[in-house]
Amino acid sequence: MYTKRQRVNSSSISVILPFRDAAATIDAALSGLLAQADAAREVLAIDDGSTDSGALRVLTWAQRDPRVRLLANHGRGLVCALNLGLTTATGSLLARMDADDICHPERLTRQREYLLAHAEVDLLGCQVRAFVEGGAIGEGLARYVSWQNALLTPSDHARARFVESPLCHPSIVLRRTLYERIGGYRELAGPEDYELFLRALAHGAQLAKLPEVLLSWRHHADQATFIDARYGAAGFRSVKAPYLARVIADARRARLVVWGAGATGKRLARELRLHGARCELFIDIDPRKIGQQAQGALVRSVEALDATRDLVVVAVATRGAREVIGPQLSARGFVDGETAWFAS
Repeated sequence: MYTKRQRVNSSSISVILPFRDAAATIDAALSGLLAQADAAREVLAIDDGSTDSGALRVLTWAQRDPRVRLLANHGRGLVCALNLGLTTATGSLLARMDADDICHPERLTRQREYLLAHAEVDLLGCQVRAFVEGGAIGEGLARYVSWQNALLTPSDHARARFVESPLCHPSIVLRRTLYERIGGYRELAGPEDYELFLRALAHGAQLAKLPEVLLSWRHHADQATFIDARYGAAGFRSVKAPYLARVIADARRARLVVWGAGATGKRLARELRLHGARCELFIDIDPRKIGQQAQGALVRSVEALDATRDLVVVAVATRGAREVIGPQLSARGFVDGETAWFAS
């Protein structure tokens, strides 16, 4: 995964920072990273076809600090830029950072210390604070940040993997050994970071998060998260479905049940079917749906569940649904992350 000329430096961190037209923010991003004392061995700033002065600003930093290296990706896209960083990096720990975010002065030091003390953890994030320059973040983003910040342990991340991406991508540090085991980022019709996390978990990796806010995560209207279709609901479904289908097959339960006969549940059931996991029963609380059929499967009430034979996938988009449905499944003998999976 790296050339013979590269020498891996034990316990050092290589930061992978792709950017495009980031002249307004890259100084703050680099300043925070380079204030990390000896934590960052190198910062690989990968220019993906900038048309502003961002690359010149990085060169100015490189002239002052030999840890900064400017790489050219020639506009080939984010996935290619990320993989260029991975293959060029010389550290045994590989950190992510975006050019418009700001990290805590001790972020990398804390993450390195944790990884050195916890050999069982392969990929480590931190809690984040989302912000919008000159304004307030939206309610949906606030809920997501609160949800993912609450996931701390490897079991938390494994159990919640199919709800949403359990980690903020620019907050992570992964071991080179994990990268060598599972490979780099993939070009997809969905989010490349989420797929990497799911692939890592499928390979038995342990993901964790420091219970400290060590990254300020900037959001703006023209961010890819908001304008690129790959980061929409359909993109997330296309990424999670094959991994969820594999978990369903491995569970060897007699019947796949999807809780949610609305649009969210039916779309996920359709995607799962493409990967060999066929829904045999829908569960819903809407009396108008009970007794009807969806995709050839009957819609029933919760009383139809059988914990001795069913695997339940919950796909309900209504706010607060997880908090209501979780106790009902538990009371009927289902185990979250084993015989019941939340997928929305």
